[in-house]
Amino acid sequence: MSGLMLLDTPSLYFRAFFGVPESVTAPDGTPVNAVRGLIDMIARLVQDRSPGRLVCCMDADWRPEFRVAALPSYKAHRVADDGGDQTPDALEAQLPVIDAVLDAVGLARAGVPGYEADDVIGTLAVRGAADGPVDVVTGDRDLFQLVDDGRGPVAVLYTARGIRNLQIMDEAQVAARYGIPGRGYGDYATLRGDPSDGLPGVPGVGDKTAAALVTRFGSVAGILAALDAGGEAGGDAGKDAGFPAGARRRLEAAREYLAAAETVVRVVTDIDAPELAGLDDRLPAAPRDPEALVELADRWNLSSPVNRLLNALAS
Repeated sequence: MSGLMLLDTPSLYFRAFFGVPESVTAPDGTPVNAVRGLIDMIARLVQDRSPGRLVCCMDADWRPEFRVAALPSYKAHRVADDGGDQTPDALEAQLPVIDAVLDAVGLARAGVPGYEADDVIGTLAVRGAADGPVDVVTGDRDLFQLVDDGRGPVAVLYTARGIRNLQIMDEAQVAARYGIPGRGYGDYATLRGDPSDGLPGVPGVGDKTAAALVTRFGSVAGILAALDAGGEAGGDAGKDAGFPAGARRRLEAAREYLAAAETVVRVVTDIDAPELAGLDDRLPAAPRDPEALVELADRWNLSSPVNRLLNALAS
């Protein structure tokens, strides 16, 4: 049983949209595959994990300006012609329905202008870990940087194999999978890059070299400090001490990128915003707005998944 469960809601509804056929529709023919899939995911998580508290974390800004200012390539390949993101129209139409259903059920929703869901999760995870265990549910490996066996603990329930086959990622699992210190995933990702986010990485630094660097120096900041210290050392041997073959030259050439990428990759953990103040994250035993929920279920053909969610909450 976990104390607090934080959902990377965009990750989950995208997974539902692409995992449930669009032939699942409302009576008027509108696709509701993402809505139904998300509700069933939440029901399964509540039933299997029995959290005491839960927050559906949202993207109020999928491409925050502070990250784009640091690294213009950040998610640039996902920008649509109109400047927005490339969310499929059939999914975009379902997002207001998702919000309405979650509100009628009484599940907490949290998004903060200028920040991604990851940052809301990071802030609530650090805050919540003071009171007990935290589970972060996501299909995004970037959030592995939040795992913490000491406080909480904080674990990531990774959805790559589906909600029924969650991979529980703690520091030991991250270390075993990537060969890095358990909390070092953010630095590892900065070095090797992530094309899905437009993060180029350091040219010539792959998984093994990135893991060796993080293990040796602890962080990107530690690597930069070692580069500076090496510049004062005598001879090439002194300069290259501790660096894999050829890595020092590549890192020196990527200094500007490394400084910028830290801002992009690092999840914000200290958002101070009214949207997160006084958030009631307790799981409801009964719907907050039963009449609205019945109307939504009838209109959008959601009776079965809504009932499964209500049964999970009641039990």
